Amino acid sequence: MNKFVVLVIEDDKLVRNLMATTLDLHGYSYLTASNASDALLQITSHRPDVIFLDLGLPDMDGVDLIRKVRTWSSTPIIVISARSEDTDKIDALDAGADDYLTKPFSVDELLARLRVTQRRLNAVQGDKASHIFENGELMVDFAAGIAYMNGEELSLTPIEYKLLCLFCKNVGKTLTHTYLTDAIWGNTLDSDLASLRVFMASLRKKIEKDTTHPRYIQTRIGVGYRMNRL
Repeated sequence: MNKFVVLVIEDDKLVRNLMATTLDLHGYSYLTASNASDALLQITSHRPDVIFLDLGLPDMDGVDLIRKVRTWSSTPIIVISARSEDTDKIDALDAGADDYLTKPFSVDELLARLRVTQRRLNAVQGDKASHIFENGELMVDFAAGIAYMNGEELSLTPIEYKLLCLFCKNVGKTLTHTYLTDAIWGNTLDSDLASLRVFMASLRKKIEKDTTHPRYIQTRIGVGYRMNRL
């Protein structure tokens, strides 16, 4: 069995069994919970590596559960929900979810999202050990506070560097506008969102060869930005 443990939080028995069977067939260890109370017990007792979460739980809304878990845990949370509106996705991502998969979903996509999360976790663990982040031609030395592109030091403003670090530490995760403005300025005003766009444009000019077709940081229209693992 894969030592990587996945917690499936889903009140629909058929969907829960489908996900559990899929994980089992592909060698993953897994736990299941049908409500938020059981989920919290499983998280605190077994500390899973990744959480699959349905938002429509019988005893607590999934977004509220995400907020609760995020007060003490950074375990990746992949939402799997029938809610398909952009506002639902943004609410979940702002609350602390790492990814969002809309029902109905294919098992192939489910496994692909899981593999992406595994790679991101492995990368983060390696970065913590070395204090060096590498992605394509980009390298960031967190200890020294310096970023390089193709071996040449980048001239970044403090805000550009802070933005870059946020993306580097969340590779593969969509960071919403609200998350970014809160992290940089501590609030989310219209003026801050406009400033964010300006700083993002400036940062992209320094790390992208072609800003019209960015490789590193891509825009999620109406939601935010995401750094790709190259």
